[in-house]
Amino acid sequence: MEPRNPDYARRVEEIFRKAAFVMDVGYELVSIHPGRVETRLTVAPRHLQQDDVIHMGVQATMADHTAGSAAGSLIAEDQMVLTTGFTMNLLQAAVGQELRCRAQVLRAGRTLSVVESEVYAVARGEEKLVSKATVTLAVLARKR
Repeated sequence: MEPRNPDYARRVEEIFRKAAFVMDVGYELVSIHPGRVETRLTVAPRHLQQDDVIHMGVQATMADHTAGSAAGSLIAEDQMVLTTGFTMNLLQAAVGQELRCRAQVLRAGRTLSVVESEVYAVARGEEKLVSKATVTLAVLARKR
């Protein structure tokens, strides 16, 4: 997949920096490639639910924002993406010291993009797939 913006990596970094909630939770960019983005989160007690499992909301936000960043890597400078549909399957309890998310654009259309996000919990250096999301995003004119 070819990016429409030659400065796509800077744009994805900007998408991350400007999302106050995402920054507050603590997600970090790991890698940016056209149509693919990886993020990570160092898990803290505030990310856990009552049974010491990483909260589904933490996983969902990570999957959504990483997917948006992957889709954002392929759009033109004067465009933006906005989630219009989101389906997530929780595959097992998320337990670990870190979460990693890898998002891959499946289809980059003129008006819609479809992205798959996989979230992994890392415990003692071992990754386990804990959730998977399919995210549909509208490609819109960017408001200046």
